[in-house]
This record gives sequence, structure tokens and C-alpha cells, in this order.
Amino acid sequence: MDSIRAEALEFYKNVGTEIVNASHDQDTTDLHKCVAYIRDLPDQCYQNLCILVAGALGGRFDHEVGNINVICHFSSTRIVLLSDDCLIQLLPHSHHHEIHIQPSVEGPHCGLVPIGAPSKSTSTTGLEWNLTNTEMRFGVLISTSNIVKEDVITVRSDSNLLWTISIRKT
Repeated sequence: MDSIRAEALEFYKNVGTEIVNASHDQDTTDLHKCVAYIRDLPDQCYQNLCILVAGALGGRFDHEVGNINVICHFSSTRIVLLSDDCLIQLLPHSHHHEIHIQPSVEGPHCGLVPIGAPSKSTSTTGLEWNLTNTEMRFGVLISTSNIVKEDVITVRSDSNLLWTISIRKT
């Protein structure tokens, strides 16, 4: 966090927060450094680890893309990027995904975006416009502005996908 304001740094020092300075590494983002730090902690059980990153979206587009790059880099760790109006998470191609929707909090708008490579075949259930062995790639088709219709959404794809869903305002 080489861009932290001096008063914020001082506040966290004063409340006893351990400060780790990795600002010498300009090839990775602050989020990348944080996730790597968490994964390197001793005695962590990574099988069920989920990292929720609040405020990860809605700012500078290059930072948002950098945060998406981090969830792709650490694809074996569940990382959820959260903003005021949506969340994004990676759905690795190596899994059949069951997404349990909390309708009082999430939806109805959702989307699936191939990331890293085109998808030759993506299938879903539980959406207004389900995909059946559908090819998706930039410049042709990506699944945006879909609608959640069931409390459980299933997704199967031959490529990594970003799942995004709107957050309901209370």
C-alpha cells in the first residue's frame, strides 16, 4: 500500500496493526500482495478460504481490471470482489458450479464473461436466458443483462468465467 495517506498509516500503527511494507515490488498490485500474504500465513486451510474484497470495483477502470487479474492469478482461492452495486467472482473451468442465490440481497441482474480465453461451450440453469453449449468470446457474445430466476444457478464451462450479480439496495 505504497499510496496510503500518512494519517491513515499513522492511525493503523497507533491501534497496533502490523504494517508490512512491500512497496519495493511495483510489478504486483496491493491486492495481489494482500492475497499472497494471507495465503502465506501458517496453518491456513485453503480448501475453504474465501477472501471478500470490499470496495474493489467502481473506481478507476485500470484498478478494477488489476483486481480481476488478481482473482485470475489466484484461481485456486475463492476471492469475491464487492462494490455497492455488484459482486464478481471467478468460476474456474475445472468445476461444475452451483451458485446459491440469496434473493433478499442478490439479483436479479447477472452476467457471465469468459476471461483468459474464449468459451467454446458454456451451459447454465436457473437463468431467464440459459446457455446451452453456447460459445462466448469478446467481439461476439458474452452473457450480460441476464436475470436470476431460481435460488440455485448452475454453470459449466470449458473456460474460466467471471460471474457477476447485482446487489440489492436496502
